[in-house]
Amino acid sequence: NRTPRSSPFSSYRKLANKLLTRIARTQISHSHLLIRSRTMATTRIGTEDPRMSKIVIHNGIVYISGQTDGTTTDIKNQTANVLKKVDDLLAQANTDKSKLLTSSIWLKDISRDFKDMNDVWNGWVDPNNKPVRATVEANMAREQLLIEVQVTAATE
Repeated sequence: NRTPRSSPFSSYRKLANKLLTRIARTQISHSHLLIRSRTMATTRIGTEDPRMSKIVIHNGIVYISGQTDGTTTDIKNQTANVLKKVDDLLAQANTDKSKLLTSSIWLKDISRDFKDMNDVWNGWVDPNNKPVRATVEANMAREQLLIEVQVTAATE
């Protein structure tokens, strides 16, 4: 009868198993941290309106409601007024337009107002930190509204 001899690789196998166990524990630990970091609180600001919040902040992202302006009848002034509202809401959320991620713009008459809206937008947007943007034509909730703008921004 022969007694089993240990293989020259058995010490390497033991070392490999120890390393794999440590790696697995580290991965579990890191995934736990990732899950914890993804469950941050949600903050809502400007909740007086029964339909919506003006601002929602979740996981470091600021979402603002669509902004409109019915105090003037031309697209350039409405756009400037709407972008001022956007600036004010971003400031309430402790961020600014340099941290914009997305922008959605709705125009009542895109063929008539796109160029003039863009003139105002281009003067307002941070040229070094432009968001992704979509602009479409849409029916507006009130006759005098020519534009609505909604953005998301990072807090950091």
